[in-house]
Amino acid sequence: MITLSTFTWPFLVFSLGTCIGSFLNVCIYRLPQDRSVVRPGSACPKCGYRLKWWENIPILSFLFLRAKCSSCGARISLQYPLVELLSGLLALALWYKFGLGPEVFIYFYFSACLIIVTFVDLAHQIIPDAVSLPGIALGFLSSFFLPELSWLDSILGILMGGGILLLVAWGYYIIARREGMGGGDIKLLAMIGAFLGWQAIPLVILLSAAVGSVSGLAIMSIRKGDRHMAIPYGPFLAGAALISLFRGRELIAWYLIFISRG
Repeated sequence: MITLSTFTWPFLVFSLGTCIGSFLNVCIYRLPQDRSVVRPGSACPKCGYRLKWWENIPILSFLFLRAKCSSCGARISLQYPLVELLSGLLALALWYKFGLGPEVFIYFYFSACLIIVTFVDLAHQIIPDAVSLPGIALGFLSSFFLPELSWLDSILGILMGGGILLLVAWGYYIIARREGMGGGDIKLLAMIGAFLGWQAIPLVILLSAAVGSVSGLAIMSIRKGDRHMAIPYGPFLAGAALISLFRGRELIAWYLIFISRG
C-alpha cells in the first residue's frame, strides 16, 4: 500500500542531502584558499554580492536564476547544482541501503568528504588535509558504532591504505626520479581504510588503478601523448571507495567465485 510516508521520507532525505551539498560547495571553493567555511556567508565570487536566502536554495536557485548572478550577471558554474544533486542522491542511496541508523550518518559524512576531495582535486590537484586527516580519526572512531567494522580492521585499513600508496610513491620516485603521487592521495586512502576496513583496500586500489589508467591513456591521446602531465588520482580513489561501500562485498564474492572456477 502506497502511503504519504512512502514519498515523504525519500523527499526529506534527498532535500537534506542537497542542503548539505550546498555547504560542500562552500568547502570546495574555500578550503584551497585556507578560508573559513563558516564566515562570511555565501556570496558571488565575481562581485561579492551576498546571496539572499531564496538565492541559496539547492538546485532550484540555479534554475530560477538561469545560472547567473542576480547582481552582476556572472555565470554560475554547473558544479554547484551538480554537487548538490550528487549529495542528495548519495544521501538517498545510503538511506535505502542502511535505513535510519548510525551507518547512514557515518557513511554520509564519509561520502561528503569524498565529494569535496573529488572536486578540489580536479580543480587544484590537491587533497586538503582539513578533510583527510580528521577523516582518518573519525573513521577509526566510527568503527565502534559500525557493526560490520571492528576497530582492528579500521586501524589495519589506515596502515594498509597509507602504507601501500607510500610504497608505490617511493618506488616510482626511485625509478623515475620524480614524484608521481602526492601525499594527499596517501592520506586519502588511509581515510578510506579507516571507514571501510583493510578488506576494501585491494578492491579500491584495483578499481581506481584500472579506471585511472584507461582515463589517463585517453587524456594523453587527446593531448598528443604528454606522458608527464599531472592527472589527479583522488577522484578515482573516491569513486572506487563509493563502489566498494555500496557493492564491495558482492564484487569480492564474485571475484572469489571467478578465480575458484578458473
